[in-house]
Amino acid sequence: MRISPEHLDTLVAIVDHGTFDAAARHLSVSPSAVSQRIRALESHLGRVVVARSTPCRPTEAGQVLLRLARQRQVLEREALAELRAEEHSAVELAVAVNADSLATWFPRVLDECASWPQAIVHLHVEDQDHSAALLRAGTVLAAVTSDPVAVQGCAVEHLGTMRYLPVAAPALADRWSAGGGVDWAAMPMVRFNAKDDLQHRLLAARGITTDPPTHLVPSSQGFVAAVRAGLGWGMVPREQLGDDLETGRLVRLAGAEPIDVPLYWQHWRLRSAHLDRLGAAVHAAAAVLRR
Repeated sequence: MRISPEHLDTLVAIVDHGTFDAAARHLSVSPSAVSQRIRALESHLGRVVVARSTPCRPTEAGQVLLRLARQRQVLEREALAELRAEEHSAVELAVAVNADSLATWFPRVLDECASWPQAIVHLHVEDQDHSAALLRAGTVLAAVTSDPVAVQGCAVEHLGTMRYLPVAAPALADRWSAGGGVDWAAMPMVRFNAKDDLQHRLLAARGITTDPPTHLVPSSQGFVAAVRAGLGWGMVPREQLGDDLETGRLVRLAGAEPIDVPLYWQHWRLRSAHLDRLGAAVHAAAAVLRR
């Protein structure tokens, strides 16, 4: 059984652009041609590969094909770049990275990528606990993740540990101090988004099961700015604190342990020079997490 590259390219276009009509415009074919290709692919496999939702999404079988299609695209573009360097054939490197890594150590990777004329970086910012899903879906070819279990078809390598410290502005900590400690159940906190459970992990460890007043700030830099402003306390990466603890701009909240989040580099098992080069840059930049 062989799968048509044309059918794979059509599947990629549908997933990337969300609808059959948009995929048709991208491929410069008619919507009926897109439908015919997908029906032929599904008939060939005996499985549905695209959920006709808004936007269209790959089924479990479609995700397997999507990974195959993107891997083929990477290898094809690398070959074209090598054979016809004067045409500047670009290799797209789709990577998932969590916001805190992007705000601290990952920019060193971007510095390295800037010297690669035939590489285009597509970053997907996703929580480290959820980025593995993008690998499974075939959306990215590599990810910074907290999941040590390799996604099928991927390799996983330990990068280091990101340590988060419970901190607050001095005035906020003083206001909510009680009996030599902190009133954790009442003191306002800052949360990155609904997927951010670091603050709740600390509260649960202290037996707090109710939510204190919670501010949502879905930006890594904005999160730290909110904590510095005294909006609430939060778990901040050690690498992002700078000299805040030394200068007294922020204080470490007493009686609470830091939370260590191990980070891993998961990537497709693919013989790709660009992917190998990217992985080397990630490991070099993540050396700060191993100190």
